[in-house]
Amino acid sequence: MKTLKILWQRLVDEHGQTCARCGVTETAVEETVKKLKRCLKELDIDVDLEKKVLSSSAFLNNPLESNRIWIGGEPIETWLSATSGQSKCCSACGDSDCRTLTVDGRTYEAIPPELIVKAALLAAAQLLQGESCSSCCPPVESPNKSGGCCPSCKQ
Repeated sequence: MKTLKILWQRLVDEHGQTCARCGVTETAVEETVKKLKRCLKELDIDVDLEKKVLSSSAFLNNPLESNRIWIGGEPIETWLSATSGQSKCCSACGDSDCRTLTVDGRTYEAIPPELIVKAALLAAAQLLQGESCSSCCPPVESPNKSGGCCPSCKQ
């Protein structure tokens, strides 16, 4: 069974609090992972969620690292052809600007489930593609720009 790893990190202050946008994203990530586990099980893919806490000092050094998601080792922005940005936040974040995500001209402060699902399905498809390529392609260096060894699977 292959594993699709999802990492989400956010600020948790000394009182155990986070901001509203991270709270909404946390719910979305948790609900999405439950659904993905059920759906991807049929494809022999397990989904592993790791939640990482950023301390207040780490957050102050780089506030845009909070509310950040990686799927399959890549930032969610990569999967969605998105860009990250920033906007003023509140509560636990103090006066710091926090991470936003812009996809197709729309900016999100909290990451909605549908964006997480889309990115995860793209990552899962890549996991499956790698599996099918290994069954048809010899382990050789390829001149193919996509890194692949055969035109049929473009791997």
